[in-house]
Amino acid sequence: MPASIRDVAQRAGVSVGTVSNVLNRPDEVSTESVSRVNRAIEELGYVRNDAARKLRAGVSTTVGFVVLDGQNPFYNDVVRGAEDEASRHNIAILYGNTDEDVARERMYLDLFEEQQVRGLLIAPYGDVTSRLRRLRERGIAAVLVDRFSGDGKFSSVSVDSVVGGRMAVEHLIDAGRRRIAFVGGPFDIRQVSDRLAGARAATENADAHVDLEVIPTTAMTVADGVEAGAKLLARPRREWPDALFAANDLLALGLLQSLVVDGRMLVPDEIAIIGFDDIAFAGAAAVPLSSIRQPSRMIGRTALRIVLEEAADPDSIPRQTVFPPELVVRRSTSS
Repeated sequence: MPASIRDVAQRAGVSVGTVSNVLNRPDEVSTESVSRVNRAIEELGYVRNDAARKLRAGVSTTVGFVVLDGQNPFYNDVVRGAEDEASRHNIAILYGNTDEDVARERMYLDLFEEQQVRGLLIAPYGDVTSRLRRLRERGIAAVLVDRFSGDGKFSSVSVDSVVGGRMAVEHLIDAGRRRIAFVGGPFDIRQVSDRLAGARAATENADAHVDLEVIPTTAMTVADGVEAGAKLLARPRREWPDALFAANDLLALGLLQSLVVDGRMLVPDEIAIIGFDDIAFAGAAAVPLSSIRQPSRMIGRTALRIVLEEAADPDSIPRQTVFPPELVVRRSTSS
């Protein structure tokens, strides 16, 4: 039989209440008692029954986090920011990656609802409005991450992707580029469509004539960027663009890899490349990548704070937190 809290108390020579305090309020227990209890826990291999503890306390110590692309370092940084904030509140993050799959997204929502997490953070792929409404009715607060809540029914923490897309293409235009291609997809991901909208706004408002081509991808991975780059290189030289704006840095790095390996299109002399997110790999690329920076860890920390506040006060008014994007210029767009 697994060790119980009574076994720990007996081994440590303290009361069950003291063991409970060590587990939940260690600052109220003497250093000696904490050491004795922790030693007994280690010797017995005691594992607390969190489900039972949740029933007694009436509140969960976990928050669910669902992201749409676990391979993207941007989301890893967002989750890390949420974890940093969660540790300050003795909260654990349960993490799920949907991989841009509606069925997997539904599975994780089912799981976190069954677990009765204290709150849910989600970078959604599909339309989850009705599902989040049901979670809220069951007492589970939900906050959208990296997605603006258009109807304002749920709190959200995001960066203005339309502004970011405009900034990226305005930078390319200011650098003298006139044949620009936007590379990204699928377009049912709101961030992708918003970044394209910003790119179009920049070309429409430019003083000079600028052509904007759209090159769709089925996903936003390095491999998809490599494939898009190969298709560009297969064109006659006269049809090559002189600048590429990728919907995220992974696509941009794949494009850069294709062009550098092939060697016929020099970056940035003949073609400039800019991405979105400013992940850590962007500055370390063979040709350091210009990008639109999102404050990834701040997004995660802010979202975690909001979901805990809403869990404590279900009647709080939803709020939309939008961080400004930042242009980071590196060698890939500036010779």
